[in-house]
Amino acid sequence: MPSFRITERVRWIDCDAAKIIYYGAYIRFFEIAETEMYRSVDLPYSAAFETLQCFPIRAEYHCNYKTPALLDDFMEISIWVSHWGTTSFTISFRFMRAGTDVLLAEGYCRLVTVGIHDKKKMPIPDLLRERLARYSGDGD
Repeated sequence: MPSFRITERVRWIDCDAAKIIYYGAYIRFFEIAETEMYRSVDLPYSAAFETLQCFPIRAEYHCNYKTPALLDDFMEISIWVSHWGTTSFTISFRFMRAGTDVLLAEGYCRLVTVGIHDKKKMPIPDLLRERLARYSGDGD
């Protein structure tokens, strides 16, 4: 299955004094890609939680840093659902230097679905599974 992809520029706010991306900035870029993936399947964050009656909260985040991204680099960010459970799912990601085969970072984020009112773990809504099916699998 294909992954969802966006391209983002590394900005000064993302870097340390050596103009190398700060490791924590990858989380922000992951969340930008995740937000746009939801928007691409007609579940923008502005309406998704009410529509789904749940929040997908972060339970685990893992990232392997391979090659540093530098100020003004363009990164191609690919994300896909690599695992569906009953109450949790895993979104895997890969950061590449845009236009090259240079791997910058890769990893995954495990999310757990909780009800918007009681904040208790709940089954993943069918609508979420259906909408993200096009980005589910092994990536590409």
